[in-house]
Amino acid sequence: ETLGGQPVFKGTRVPVETLFDHLEQGISIDDFLDDFPTVTKEQAIGILELAGKLFSARNLTQLYEAVA
Repeated sequence: ETLGGQPVFKGTRVPVETLFDHLEQGISIDDFLDDFPTVTKEQAIGILELAGKLFSARNLTQLYEAVA
């Protein structure tokens, strides 16, 4: 789902980017979930797993080749 063009966690109005912002600031997933109780732990872990797959070494190589 989207909110103003930004992807959000399904069934919430919480932008996915908010999770990454929290993690970049050193805030744990559990603290993020406390701040945004409409997001489930499964949703947060699922996004991180998807990001890991998207940004694997093989996929990054393909991405760099596509934009070079």
